[in-house]
Amino acid sequence: MTSVGIPRILRALGAPALLVVACLASAAAWAANPVPWQLNMTPGVTETSTDVHQLHMIMLWICVVIGIVVFGVMFVAMFRFRKSKGAVAAKWSHSTKLEAAWTIIPVLILIGSAWPATRVLVKMADTSESEMTVKITGYQWKWRYEYVDYFGKSTGVNFVSSLEAQSNRVRQLGSGLDPHGVKAGEFASYLLDVDKPLVLPAGVKVRFVLTADDVIHAWWVPALGWKQDAIPGMINSTWTKVDQPGVYRGQCAELCGKDHGFMPIVVKVVPKPEFEQWLAGQAPAPAAATAATASTTAPQG
Repeated sequence: MTSVGIPRILRALGAPALLVVACLASAAAWAANPVPWQLNMTPGVTETSTDVHQLHMIMLWICVVIGIVVFGVMFVAMFRFRKSKGAVAAKWSHSTKLEAAWTIIPVLILIGSAWPATRVLVKMADTSESEMTVKITGYQWKWRYEYVDYFGKSTGVNFVSSLEAQSNRVRQLGSGLDPHGVKAGEFASYLLDVDKPLVLPAGVKVRFVLTADDVIHAWWVPALGWKQDAIPGMINSTWTKVDQPGVYRGQCAELCGKDHGFMPIVVKVVPKPEFEQWLAGQAPAPAAATAATASTTAPQG
């Protein structure tokens, strides 16, 4: 079946088919943090994710109502006005009132849906008043995190985050190892864990700037409520603010090569004092102090 034929089929099936497509699309959003029998989009842990979830539910129920109306009219026409009951086809060619109704109502639905969606999109793009900046660079097949500044001060913290070693061993062809045995505590973490997570402070607005070094990647953590492309030669920006400490997982969401499925994302959100302690431990030693240490430990002639 060609890609051109699919939209034709969806149009022919009408609103019910669009409802199914919407449900399938939303179901993919929780793939990084699966919960048994979860069939809906995750509400997430940020203001953005909550807004997106609310928009999703509004659109979902609009689709449900449209589906009920379409199926209802269809079944009434099939059973009440069937030939076996003596129904005779009408001779009129059109109804101006009916045509006006099915033009105006969809327009109103679209306007009513576009207004809150546009408001959320504008809000998602507003990185002003950020208290921290993190640069994310995508590589085949890992992520680099650079903590550009924290409350206006440069940090110098910079590291690469890759698939953790146990998952990397298990994924090799012929390893003979059981993927179900890969766990982080009680969590089945096969292909969902990294050696160095991105650590963020709770309650702090974080600005992300994203790019890539080789091909297009996409940084996606469903619980944060957004996905952003990382494109070579371009800088995209977005933000998040997570109030609830925890571990939130995601993946690269852009097909970027043979190991695309092996570059997960882990965001670890901790209380602000704990983050500041971690950040201080990660910061590189000042050059002067390093030089002084080197001179004192050098062998004497």
